[in-house]
Amino acid sequence: MLNLLSTLVRGAAARAAEDLHDQHAFLILEQQLRDAAAALDDSRRTLALAIAQEAADAKRQAALAERIAALEASAVAALSGGREDLASEAAEALAEMEQEAKALETTRAAYAAEVAALRRAVRKGTHLFAELERGQRIARASEAVRRLRARRGQGGGSPAALAEAQATLRRLREAQAAEAASDEALTIIEAAAPESLCERLEEAGFGPRTRPSAGSVMERLRAKARSQAPTGAA
Repeated sequence: MLNLLSTLVRGAAARAAEDLHDQHAFLILEQQLRDAAAALDDSRRTLALAIAQEAADAKRQAALAERIAALEASAVAALSGGREDLASEAAEALAEMEQEAKALETTRAAYAAEVAALRRAVRKGTHLFAELERGQRIARASEAVRRLRARRGQGGGSPAALAEAQATLRRLREAQAAEAASDEALTIIEAAAPESLCERLEEAGFGPRTRPSAGSVMERLRAKARSQAPTGAA
């Protein structure tokens, strides 16, 4: 007798838990859809900012290239006019500007990779969200049919709407996991790389030089000045 009562109590508790889950399944799904929509909007805003930053860096790079070309032409003219002191100052400035241009090129490459990853993430998120909304509409329609059949005495077994809601929730969790993986990948892209061993060896005077220096720029300017000097000049 005690075993029978215990079984009845556990059965009633299980039925109550199922009923509670059925009652709140759509509330949970609606909130998760709102969260997914907010996350998708954030991704779109982040993409817009990244595109704007990439465009600003492109303009800055173009302006810097024009300044380098103008200063180099002036330095060559100074050498031709015998003002090596002014040409030397220009060489130092050119070395700094060329280093800035190189850093800007690296930054633009990172932004390009970020923008491409964001575009893919937003495109995928938009597609998944549309599927989730369709799943929600189907689940609501199935639930309405189930209730209608129940009122007519034709309902029985597990609710079809609950199965649809569970499938929709599962797709939503998969979409959120994909978005989290995309955010992690973007964080890796944005992280600045430490100074390489080759760069430290170069600074110490070992190995070939890859970054411009005032001395190398000055040698280039002298070569240009000699090549532009009139033939037969003393």
